[in-house]
Amino acid sequence: MIANHFTDTEELLELDIITKEVELNMIVLYNDHVNTFEWVIECLVNYCDHDSLQAEQCAHIVHFSGKCAVKAGSLDKLKPICETLLEKGLSVEIN
Repeated sequence: MIANHFTDTEELLELDIITKEVELNMIVLYNDHVNTFEWVIECLVNYCDHDSLQAEQCAHIVHFSGKCAVKAGSLDKLKPICETLLEKGLSVEIN
């Protein structure tokens, strides 16, 4: 059995971190009939820091499910990314 050696301060810090993670927003990408898989993948790699496999998987999820969360973070971090994706013609919003 592993003993829990957290101090009260460490436990509060860990709880604060967990709470902040729950408050994260998401950029959601929606399916459309305009953009190609290649373009969506390129945008996800260039603006959402996806690797090519992750971007391809997201593109397939969007195609088959209609939407996919593609980036998580604070609202301040996500707004410029979302605006860029919109400028590139993708259907996205922050939830």
